[in-house]
Amino acid sequence: MAEDTYNYLTIDVEEYFQVAAFADIVQLEDWPTLPSRVAASTDMLLTLLDHHQVKATFFIVGWTGERHPELIRRIQDRGHEIGCHSYLHQKVYEQTPEEFKQDTKRAREILGEIIGQPVTAYRAPSYSITKKSLWALPILAELGFRVDSSIFPILHDNYGISDAPRFPYNHTSFNIREYPITTVRFPGRNLPIGGGGYFRLFPYWFTRFFLKRINHREKQPFIFYIHPWEIDPDQPRFDQASRFSRFRHYNNLNKTLIRFKQLLQDFRFQPLPAH
Repeated sequence: MAEDTYNYLTIDVEEYFQVAAFADIVQLEDWPTLPSRVAASTDMLLTLLDHHQVKATFFIVGWTGERHPELIRRIQDRGHEIGCHSYLHQKVYEQTPEEFKQDTKRAREILGEIIGQPVTAYRAPSYSITKKSLWALPILAELGFRVDSSIFPILHDNYGISDAPRFPYNHTSFNIREYPITTVRFPGRNLPIGGGGYFRLFPYWFTRFFLKRINHREKQPFIFYIHPWEIDPDQPRFDQASRFSRFRHYNNLNKTLIRFKQLLQDFRFQPLPAH
C-alpha cells in the first residue's frame, strides 16, 4: 500500500551517451553517429506511469528534445510537466556565464516551442550548480525559470553543496524555488538516497527504509530522480571507459525497472510545482 505523503518524481531525459561518466571518451561531434535509444526507454516509463496513475516532471536535454519533438509531445499529452536539462548536457561550472546563458536559453526556447508554453523548471547536468557556479541562479531567473532542482546537499567529486538545506527553500534574491535532491542524515552526514546511481547501488529495502523515514520522521516529501537509460540494460557499452565510470553507469541496470515498479507501489508521487 502506498504511503500517504505525495513525493516529487523527476525524470532526466538524456541519451546514454550524454552522461558525464563518458564525457572523456564520447565527443559532442560523436553524438549524431550513435544509435538513439531514449524514445523507447522513455515510452516504457510513460506506460508504467500511466499504469500507476502517476505524473512527473521530465527534465529534457534540449539537443535530445530537438531530435525527438514527438516524444516531448507524448510526455506533455500524458499530463506530465516539462523542465529544462540544458541543451548540450555540459557541467555548469565548466562553462563561462555567457556560455551557460546561451546554452540554457537555446534549450528553453526549443522545448517551449515544442510544448507551446514557457518552461519554468530547470535542472543542471550532473547537478553542477555548486558553490563555484552559484552565478548560474540569477541567470536562470533572468531567463524566466522559477523552479530549480540542481543543488545536491552532499560531498561528491563532481557536484554538491554539502551544507545546503536538505528540503525545499527559496532563493529570495532570485525569485527561484529550490528543490534539492534528497538525502538523509546517516550518521552525521548527508547520504544520497533519492535515485539515480544510488538507487541502483543500494538494495531496494535500504532505499525504501530511508525514504519512509523522510516521510514519517521528518514529515517531508522526498525528491526522486531516474534516467530512461537506467532501465535499458541492452544499451551499447563503452568498454574503453574507465572501470570506475563503467561501474557508475552500468551497475545494476538490469534491476532498475523492477525496483522502480516497486517504488511506484510503495509511495505516492506528483510533479514538482511549476512555479
